[in-house]
Amino acid sequence: MEDTFSIQISSSLVDKLVGVEQSKQKRKAKKVKPKVPEPPPQPKLKEPQPVPAVPTPPPGGWRFLPVVPPPPQTTSPEVDAIRSVLQESEKVLEKLEKQEANMAHEVTQRAKELHDKEFKLPYQKPMPCLSEKDACLDCYKRHAKDPLKCASVVNAFSECAHKARQEVS
Repeated sequence: MEDTFSIQISSSLVDKLVGVEQSKQKRKAKKVKPKVPEPPPQPKLKEPQPVPAVPTPPPGGWRFLPVVPPPPQTTSPEVDAIRSVLQESEKVLEKLEKQEANMAHEVTQRAKELHDKEFKLPYQKPMPCLSEKDACLDCYKRHAKDPLKCASVVNAFSECAHKARQEVS
């Protein structure tokens, strides 16, 4: 079984397609102008301004009047409310800053404590029978050729070690 099918193309479709092709070709190509670098602008020299003449004092001399501050303006209730809210918020801000300083101090203190605990060496028990051990070593150094002379010191060290083992277990 063969599947056959056919496609019909109308002449108007062909004309439209050809028209599109022709309209594309009818467009003019843009001319590209080469860019010429513009010379940098010359700074303009300012002409010297004439110095204004200093006024001459009047015949009686200069008289200076005191500066009087402007009279206080009458305030509206809205402005008063805004000022009171502003003052309250400033007080709250001061309290928060104090609280922040206290908390920062507390945190640094706790951090120091934790650091000290973490890096502190654990309590080390003194080595038992240290003096007897030192006595044995000293005796062996003095009597290198005749170690039997150190028998009493060695026995004392042995007894001390035996007692230390019993205390641990």
